[in-house]
This record gives sequence, structure tokens and C-alpha cells, in this order.
Amino acid sequence: MFEQLTFLRSWFTNPWRVGAIAPSSRQLASLITVEITARHAPVIELGAGTGVFARRLVANGFPEDRLALVERDPRFAGMLRERFPQARVLEIDAAHPAAMTPFGDVAAGAVISGLPLLWLPRRSVMRILRSAFGNLRADGAFYQFTYGLRCPVPAPVLDRFELSAQRIGNCLVNVPPASVYRITRRRYAPVAASAPARAASRPAPLERLPRTGGISAD
Repeated sequence: MFEQLTFLRSWFTNPWRVGAIAPSSRQLASLITVEITARHAPVIELGAGTGVFARRLVANGFPEDRLALVERDPRFAGMLRERFPQARVLEIDAAHPAAMTPFGDVAAGAVISGLPLLWLPRRSVMRILRSAFGNLRADGAFYQFTYGLRCPVPAPVLDRFELSAQRIGNCLVNVPPASVYRITRRRYAPVAASAPARAASRPAPLERLPRTGGISAD
């Protein structure tokens, strides 16, 4: 109940930043984390909210100290620090450069996004993707859920950055119903739980974009 009240309070304060009226369900958490294992460490979550996805990762055996949770809302950030004392909680904007480099020069194996991309300007979405893929391993993946009927990243943006999006499943019991997409570079195979680990080096960054305003991490 406390979690739900905290979520609703943040939503009433700024609904455009939170993007949903309720925390993600356990079923959605299972779906968006199903392909992520300890070999993907470290992992970054953008818009970590109340920690539903992080809780599922840790329950699945993912090392908590290899998890970075980016959350701008101070109420959620405080909750995350209490629930995940070993994780790195960054109370900053998702577009801040530090949001994608919480582990220094060590590239992430996956990024999980709870950001409301459908509500963001296209240039903001492009900035988030450029930053994320600039700090992901060459075969890393960006996992995004959406309440829409299509991938929240427009096809022209995927084409511009040479990315591919694949829907990995739907969660009809979530409120509202949601779908999860895996976004990867087109020249690399998708990350799979059974695949052997690859080098954790960063590839060349995506096309540079002019600096723009901040993006909320909710």
C-alpha cells in the first residue's frame, strides 16, 4: 500500500514525468528481465521507479552490487536506496552523462528502460538511445516496455542509428496492458541468456546529436 501511495503521489505531482498511474506488475517485471542474467553485469535501469524490475533481477540471482538504478524523483530514489543498499542509485536525469557511466569504463550488458518514450519528443528519444548505446557492449540490448501498440522508438530513428527492435512479449494483466521490446544494433545478434559472453568493450558511439534539455528518469 505504501508503494502504491508513493507512486500515486508522484503521479499527481507530475504525471508527464511518471507516465503511469500504477507501478509495473510482477508479470511485466518477469517479462522485461527474462533474458538478463549475471553474465550481462553490469546492468543499468532508467526510470527505476519503485524498484519492481530491480527486485525481479535480484530474485533471479543477479548481483545487486552490479546494478545501477537511475531515478530522478526523490521519493522513488529514497525508496530504492532503502530496498537496494548495494546497488548504485543515481538521483539524476536520465539524459545526464553520468546516468550511463555509473561503473566507469566498464560497459553495461543491458539497459532496462521504464521511461515514457511515447510521451517524449523524438529528439529526446534519440538522445537517450545515443547515450545508452554509446555505453553498452557491442552485443548489448536496450529493453523498453510500452503501453502503445507499436515500438515506442519510431522506425526512422531505428534506421538512423542502425538499430533493430523486436517485441519479445505482451503482458495483458499489467495496468494498463504493456509490451516489451528488445532493441539492438543490427550488426550484432540479440543478447540471449544461453549465449556465451563477449568482450565488454564499447563500440563506436552512435551519430552525435546537439545537446538538448533534460529527460526525466521515471
